[in-house]
Amino acid sequence: MQMSASNNLVAGQANPSEISLSVYDLTLKGGWIMAVLGVLSIIAVYIFIERFLAIKKASQDDKHFMNNIRDFIHTGRLDSALSLCRNNDSPIARMIEKGLLRIGRPLNDINTAIENVGKLEVAKMEKNIAGLATIAGAAPMLGFLGTVIGMIVAFYDMSMAGNNIDIALLSNGIYQAMVTTVGGLIVGIFALIFYNLLVAKVEKLVFILEARASEFMDLLHEPAK
Repeated sequence: MQMSASNNLVAGQANPSEISLSVYDLTLKGGWIMAVLGVLSIIAVYIFIERFLAIKKASQDDKHFMNNIRDFIHTGRLDSALSLCRNNDSPIARMIEKGLLRIGRPLNDINTAIENVGKLEVAKMEKNIAGLATIAGAAPMLGFLGTVIGMIVAFYDMSMAGNNIDIALLSNGIYQAMVTTVGGLIVGIFALIFYNLLVAKVEKLVFILEARASEFMDLLHEPAK
């Protein structure tokens, strides 16, 4: 009983002396490289959210749109079809509008015009996505740069200390080396995930555009009712 009480007393006395570091304190120990990584992380999040919302909006597929276009073409109301496209702010509508403007020309010309508009729309959706790939590759490299700088600082402090080397003297360089590595990997991993998610959504949009382009070209081959 006495030993247990003494152990509890020792444990209670040890707790107040425990040293803890917050995430903010650790980040500060990473030095200026952590500031650069912080800016890159903000840019990555901004690009992902902005592109995600833009691609999501562009990928909305109104099933009644093509049915209305079909009815207008079969009844010879091309002006109504063009008006419908111009009032619909979507890549599909702009692509079909270009095809409607080319009606009367050879089908190959119409198909080429539609494909060109589709490519331009996809290029718009891919805007800034390459930046995520750049961040995904650059962030870990910046982290490793911080690791090298931190180790240089640690060895420099060792050389200047002579025989009076202790852990506290080396802690700054070691902290910078480890913290920047972790920070660079975290930013790089998330940027890579964001990039792959956006690429998958762009590929889905490409499939929708190709499907609607084929549907429009088939529509031109249908006999008028």
